[in-house]
Amino acid sequence: MRMVLAMGVLGFCALSIGCGPAATPPAAGPSAEGKAFLLSAEPMGAKGVKQLKVDAKDGDEIVAEGRIGGDAKPWIEGQAAFLVVDKSLSPCAGDEGCPTPWDYCCSTNELPECKAIVKFVDASDKPLATDARKLLGVKELQTVVVRGKAKRDEAGNLTVLATGIFVRN
Repeated sequence: MRMVLAMGVLGFCALSIGCGPAATPPAAGPSAEGKAFLLSAEPMGAKGVKQLKVDAKDGDEIVAEGRIGGDAKPWIEGQAAFLVVDKSLSPCAGDEGCPTPWDYCCSTNELPECKAIVKFVDASDKPLATDARKLLGVKELQTVVVRGKAKRDEAGNLTVLATGIFVRN
């Protein structure tokens, strides 16, 4: 009987560990192609996402600062693109049961005005067709400073057509 009970407890523990929130794997570092986008020094004049959403006009050359996040899956499939959030917002606390603190679910009212898309593009502003995590070696909640061109859609949403990135430690 003790053997059956012990096996049951061990099985429960194994299942509990295996079914927890998926941890984000550490960034492996940029690919050979991605190294071309890495900036050796942080660009001057960076503005937060929230300020750029107010100030930046379509076609402006900009330097944006933010944290990777804004959704449970901030990565855009099939493109070297991701969401960034203004640093004025704090990520949700993981110790309070939030499995994806980078989704900012605790700040849903402020999130729309503090979120933008970053797309890494080629010389003709076409998005690169590769995963940003593999290309650049970045992960959720990293603070990045991105250089590029502002692109606005009809609704006023901001996309940064990025040509360079500086990842803060």
